[in-house]
Amino acid sequence: MTSLPIFGHNAEPGLVAVELEAAGRKTRTQQVSLYVRQGNQTVRKQEPFTPFLVVESDALLKDCPVRPDLQPLSGGGRLQALALFATWPEWERAKAWLVKSAGCAPGAPDAPFLIVNDPVQQFLLLTGRVLFKGMVFEQLRRMQVDIETATAPGFEFCNAERESDRIIVIALGDNSGWVETLWDPEGNEQRLLEQFVRVVRERDPDVIEGHNIFKFDLPYLAARATRHRVPLALGREGSLLRSHPSRFSAGERLVAFPKFEIAGRHIVDTYFLLQLYDVSHRSLEGFGLKDAAVHFGLAPKNRVYIEGANISRTFDRDPQQVLRYAADDIRETRALGDLLERSYFAQTQILPMAYYNVCLRGNAAKIDALMLREYLRRRQALPVPDQSRPFEGGYTDIFMEGVVRNVRHCDVRSLYPSIMLVRRLGPRSDVLGVFLEMLEYLREVRLKAKEQMRASRVPADTAHFESLQNAFKILINSFYGYLGFAQARFNDFSAAEQVTAEGRAILKQMIAWLNAHGARPVEIDTDGIYFVPPDFKGRREEEKFQQAFQKSLPEGIDIEFDGDYVSMFSYKMKNYALLDKSGEVIIRGGALKSRGLEPYLRAFLRDYLRLKLESRDNDIPALKARNEQEITGGAMPIHRLAKTETLKEDPATYAGKIAKKGRGRNAAYELALRSGRAYRAGDQVSYYITGTKKSVPAHQVARLVADWNSKARDENTAYYTAKLRALYDRFESGLGAEPDRDSETAGPENEL
Repeated sequence: MTSLPIFGHNAEPGLVAVELEAAGRKTRTQQVSLYVRQGNQTVRKQEPFTPFLVVESDALLKDCPVRPDLQPLSGGGRLQALALFATWPEWERAKAWLVKSAGCAPGAPDAPFLIVNDPVQQFLLLTGRVLFKGMVFEQLRRMQVDIETATAPGFEFCNAERESDRIIVIALGDNSGWVETLWDPEGNEQRLLEQFVRVVRERDPDVIEGHNIFKFDLPYLAARATRHRVPLALGREGSLLRSHPSRFSAGERLVAFPKFEIAGRHIVDTYFLLQLYDVSHRSLEGFGLKDAAVHFGLAPKNRVYIEGANISRTFDRDPQQVLRYAADDIRETRALGDLLERSYFAQTQILPMAYYNVCLRGNAAKIDALMLREYLRRRQALPVPDQSRPFEGGYTDIFMEGVVRNVRHCDVRSLYPSIMLVRRLGPRSDVLGVFLEMLEYLREVRLKAKEQMRASRVPADTAHFESLQNAFKILINSFYGYLGFAQARFNDFSAAEQVTAEGRAILKQMIAWLNAHGARPVEIDTDGIYFVPPDFKGRREEEKFQQAFQKSLPEGIDIEFDGDYVSMFSYKMKNYALLDKSGEVIIRGGALKSRGLEPYLRAFLRDYLRLKLESRDNDIPALKARNEQEITGGAMPIHRLAKTETLKEDPATYAGKIAKKGRGRNAAYELALRSGRAYRAGDQVSYYITGTKKSVPAHQVARLVADWNSKARDENTAYYTAKLRALYDRFESGLGAEPDRDSETAGPENEL
């Protein structure tokens, strides 16, 4: 085992939050507040904090108006001096001067300095502390928050800027099982907000959770509190809720949002965690709370469902029904947090970062923080990043298409990390050898945690060890990506290139072995292979096959056989569906589950794929006919035909672009403009297509779902049946679904 302090070199347990305090004017010292769990109490204490920069040399700060304490760093790295400052304002002035003087951006790879902008991360890096040391996930005090709002007549979705769209319910809960729904029978929103603040302060959570809490609940609460002049003093010391613009990335999605902060507490958005989960699993139909609860089997029995557009009307008629609905939202949010947060909690016990940042920062930034902490601890000079360049990636290929029966999946356990350890491929700039030592230690600890998880008979212990091994797995698998990340301080593109070359050679060797021993590969993707095994005469023969397969591989490369499927619909590279032995259908890839499709098309596609996987192709025409009959016979619910779009800009801005021919027309914006209502950026618009022809100008014939009349149905059945047939034809011909595009003309050919 390693002597590296992977869990931080400060042994103090129970630290749940760190907050920067205002610098003292008289003492010129900077303090941070530490919130520490002692028994059932959370106590606050203060410690000095010296903000830092790492610079190329003392000379770089020679003329800086703020004089730091300069400490030399040993070794041959380019950044050879640690500059310590008395206060955070002095650090900010020195940083601004340094960036201007050096003439390069703070994040430039070749900058002659290193800037860590987060004061909490700086404090944790220098002191070797980590949050939640010595705690288990169940000891974290997690409060869930969900609001329900009124919506003015004629609008489908609420808007906090409209006076009428008040908050009618604030539902709260925590991981003790407590749930409370706050509401005011007289409709006094100010009293409701004041009660919310009191309850949060009394329950004193470490974490506040919500589903889409950053983009909906907290902005709404803040706007309504401002309207009523209610101070949202939610901080542990009574400080106010604060916010600033931010963004995070989940795969190809870049999400802009207002980042809210509460002193002494963390905020976690399960909506964001769900998007991060889907980057690797690609199994979710949508990111809504209800969809996620159903997907993971978390929905409470007899769960109350109310369509969002009906909440105001239901509340006016039966407020208790809305209270039950909000309470169920809280229970689902808590259950989703239980599922998705555990591995982030375990990572926080390793990383010098706040909980929020551990949840949303990229994996390369996490490896960077671990490397930086150890180099600072040893007062070792830092390198500048390697020059970015392209190199060949992993091996992917598809060998069979269509429906394939009796499919197995094998995964090379941590292929790239294994290659790096066996071949000793680490960054050449890591003169201390920290990178590979950390990787080896994390792999050993993960394997031990997996053994403890399998051996445990206590559910709480099993969950704890599972979260540990998942946290380590995520970090371990990030080490290769770190080598090839342009912004990583210790990156090494030559090492990354060698790792992928070794990986491709091993995987091609595996494919050759399978073909030579009677198996038929279906698809390979970087480190996993789907294949049809030989016709085994029994379990013992299959075990011998697996053992021989393992022995054919180089030492240190291990196979895990982790999938046994009734059938697989192999469509195209990274797009497939699987039918497991329990009857569950697993769908992967955008070509098989485009979220741009209307709900009725997504449902048809799921049913289509199940019939394919069950070899019931003869039933597919009947499936199509049933859907067509529902549409033409007026039995298809309008919400299954409708599209819902979020306005990314104000309708007036859209209109200006149209006038200048700067963009194409869009039905949602046109409806917002024609409605005469005060739609704003962030509002959602649900609409359907009217008319009688299958190809129509969408912006001219679209209509708000709120204006739909069930007694005089006017949806365009020709249009919707044509889209269904086009989707069916594309799959029967092997083309698959396409994402929607903004277009002036709506039709089955250009909107699938």
